[in-house]
Amino acid sequence: MTKKRVYFVTALALLTVFSLSLSASCTGLLCTAVKAEKDGETDANQENQDLSLACESAVLMEPLSGNVLYEKDKDKQLRPASVTKVMTLLLIMEALDSGKISYEEKVSVSAHAASMGGSQVFLEEGETQTVEDMIKCITVSSANDACVAMAEYVSGSEETFVKEMNAKAEKLGMKNTHFVNCCGLDADGHVTTAYDIALMSRELTVKHPDIFKFTTIWMDTITHVTAKGSKEFGLSNTNKLIKQYNGATGLKTGSTSLAKFCLSATATRNNLNLIAVVMASPDSKTRVKDASKLLDYGFANCSLYEDTKVLEQSRKVTVRQGKQEQVGVSAKGTFQFVLTKGQEASKVTKKIECKKEVKAPVKKGQKLGCVTYYLGKEKIGSVPLKAVQSVKEWSMGDCIKKVGFRYLLTNK
Repeated sequence: MTKKRVYFVTALALLTVFSLSLSASCTGLLCTAVKAEKDGETDANQENQDLSLACESAVLMEPLSGNVLYEKDKDKQLRPASVTKVMTLLLIMEALDSGKISYEEKVSVSAHAASMGGSQVFLEEGETQTVEDMIKCITVSSANDACVAMAEYVSGSEETFVKEMNAKAEKLGMKNTHFVNCCGLDADGHVTTAYDIALMSRELTVKHPDIFKFTTIWMDTITHVTAKGSKEFGLSNTNKLIKQYNGATGLKTGSTSLAKFCLSATATRNNLNLIAVVMASPDSKTRVKDASKLLDYGFANCSLYEDTKVLEQSRKVTVRQGKQEQVGVSAKGTFQFVLTKGQEASKVTKKIECKKEVKAPVKKGQKLGCVTYYLGKEKIGSVPLKAVQSVKEWSMGDCIKKVGFRYLLTNK
């Protein structure tokens, strides 16, 4: 065999091996791709590109679980503008729920509060408004003057209130947030992220749903009563989603020349709640468009699973050495879980685990078991089973009485 022929045969053999190897490799890749598609796996970054959001940062959160359903640079520090007021409102609502303040109380406006620029309702120094009307001014008209007046009323000064805002942010795990003021005017170091805004929006709306009484107001009025007399002032909601988006419930807009246009938007459909945060949109219309895209994506890909009868039949637990022989158990409330695309409600199962007996004493509300829910083999949550009443322990006197009573019955 000539050298040329040897070289040719060798090259042909190598080419054949390479072709077979490439074919096997491609087949392997194809199988992997098909398997990923079959298993419902998706690339989150690819999904994010599909929405084509114009804002610099965004988050879509499901507040029941706190799961992030969609994100775009969610941890990027940016100026929040008046979306800052979500935290201000959270502290105000906490003060209300704790009884520290009430809706009917009158709040006097300081010179500092009256001097606030930006969005305002033109409160004058010495003027008073109720807490309820102040909240209305903050949520509907994004009033900086009302915001500062309430901060001073709740904490004594805006400076102290801002410290409390930062302390609350730390408690909520808002790792990339620092507040300098309570209203959101541009200031060096006053920054947060889309994810952190979603966290505080979740805390406000889940723990204090009364806020929706204010955030859903489209138009209203307050009355200024000053030395100049009495005058009505109109309030118009800065959040256009309230009128433009089906199911919109809030929450807070914000815009400055440096922050651009921001929004924490909340909406509800079919008992499913969502929070969509957009930061640094180029204009107000785009801000609404970006938030709408996020909410549409969420409602299209999520549904709420609800079990209103966690414990379908009443159950009793035997009580040893108790004044009562049994105690009933109950599961209060409804179990809820948000199903995402590809998850089926029919695949949700539950397992009831309850103690057969317990030793006295038993306290009302004592955990005696739980109902655990599964989606396939994955645990997705549980509801505790609790004693419906207290059962005291037998005393020596109770034992003597019981033995004596039985003796009398058997010796009649």
